[in-house]
Amino acid sequence: MTSPTPPQAFVVPPALGWLLAVPALLGALITLVLPTAQTIWLSFQSGGVLRESTYVGMANYGKLLGDSGFWQALGFTLSLTVIPLLVAVVVGPLLALALDRAGTWPRRAGRIALSLAVVVFSPVAVAGAWLRGLMPNASGLATLAEGLTEPGTAPGTMRLIVAAGTFGVVCALAVIAFLPALRGGTPGPATLVVGVLVALAVVAVGLQTFSLGLVLTKGGPQRATETLAGLQYDFAFRQAQFGPGASVAALTGVILGVLGIVATVVAVTARLRITLTPRTPSPMPDGTSSAPAPAPGRVAASVGALVVVIAIALVLAWPWMDGVLASPPSTPAGSFTTQLTTWAPAITGAVVSVGVAYLAALGIGGLRPLGRASEWLLLPFAPWLFVGAGPLTVANWQNVHNLGLIDSFPALIPPLLVSVPALLVLTLLCKGLAERADGDFFGGVFLPSLPMAGILAGAVTLVNAHDLLWPLLVIQKPGMFTAPVAQVQQLSGYDGTAPDLGAATPLVVVAVALAALVAAQLLYLDRLAIQTNRSHARTSAA
Repeated sequence: MTSPTPPQAFVVPPALGWLLAVPALLGALITLVLPTAQTIWLSFQSGGVLRESTYVGMANYGKLLGDSGFWQALGFTLSLTVIPLLVAVVVGPLLALALDRAGTWPRRAGRIALSLAVVVFSPVAVAGAWLRGLMPNASGLATLAEGLTEPGTAPGTMRLIVAAGTFGVVCALAVIAFLPALRGGTPGPATLVVGVLVALAVVAVGLQTFSLGLVLTKGGPQRATETLAGLQYDFAFRQAQFGPGASVAALTGVILGVLGIVATVVAVTARLRITLTPRTPSPMPDGTSSAPAPAPGRVAASVGALVVVIAIALVLAWPWMDGVLASPPSTPAGSFTTQLTTWAPAITGAVVSVGVAYLAALGIGGLRPLGRASEWLLLPFAPWLFVGAGPLTVANWQNVHNLGLIDSFPALIPPLLVSVPALLVLTLLCKGLAERADGDFFGGVFLPSLPMAGILAGAVTLVNAHDLLWPLLVIQKPGMFTAPVAQVQQLSGYDGTAPDLGAATPLVVVAVALAALVAAQLLYLDRLAIQTNRSHARTSAA
């Protein structure tokens, strides 16, 4: 008797990949390419919203590049990234290596312990907590903020505060990035490529520092702590000079564009891909079902390293924790209306931008319309890989103003229809899954990649909710403030009211987000493996 032939998987034609990429291409054209072109055009103008604009050619650039204030802002902004960069490319990978070599339970314990730092991080709240060090009764580490009041000590003090305030989240994200690369066994090409990408990302994010600078010093004293984003904000919105503000945005965008192109080319030329390891370990060569237990010394070293990193993170986060514990029980920043205006637009923007990116990733990475060269279709998106809201703010604000949407709920939705970072990650994942799918697109690519789309949507939601710049510009009505904007208003007030530093991370949101992230860490992220052409994932459970 012949056995029944198993049903064949439904084969999706590769040409469908072009169709799936169309929404992302249109989204990029509308919300990335056109605002970029508009920003460049505005940089050739003088005037702004208060007076008629006139064409001045390269005058704004000549004045800006000849001003020592711009170069000082650029140098100071870059200096803010030095310590976080060291944490990301030294502390992060070393901790990831220790956790990976110690076996399953230390690695998962590390993932769980570090998840809290990702969920609770809010730039405005962190900066506001450090400002409490300027109060007469301040004590402990927060008193470091006293150095922010003098021009000679303010830059160094701010660098230390930024490093302390971001240590936990930077280390946690670095570990999340490096652990999949270390599944290849001995650190090799995949780890090196991930290290380059992480380093580029840290520098790019640091170049767009705005919330920490605005809350801590507003660029002072005597502009000693001015950042690029702060300089752009001052020109375009405090002085209502769109031309100089747009020229700062354009120059920042050029730097970010180069970093994005370099990162994309590195990922594509290394043939980077992300795969999922099996839930059950593969048999070992000797026939056993699992790898040998790690040596006790490795486990002890891993646990010790984790404890040290967590202890350092807790000490550095104490000003924030102390500020949250001292927050008043009820403030406008923590009201239901404020939470609604904070999270509803953030979720909407994340679902749309990541959803559009996911469709394109399924087409480019899963169906591979150009075969082995399909990842090069990411190159048109590459200049905006690291571009946040800041460099496109002048153009986007002008568009929202012209549409009459200022002080409206739709204006709070981030003006971005496609998340390019999500597109890159999901494309590399769909590529890795497609190589093992044996033609089963639905069961081999779509279903296994769907959880990652959800995880990235959650991550983008957190970023959107904690953003200060965009809602600060489009909303003037106090009843429509988001939590970060309401916190800034409290911090800048003179009524003696203590700011609600926990408003951006209310307990309910933290509990839900933490539970979701821990589940994602244990059930999905812990199974990821990042590979290049010269690395192979370790599929055992250890």
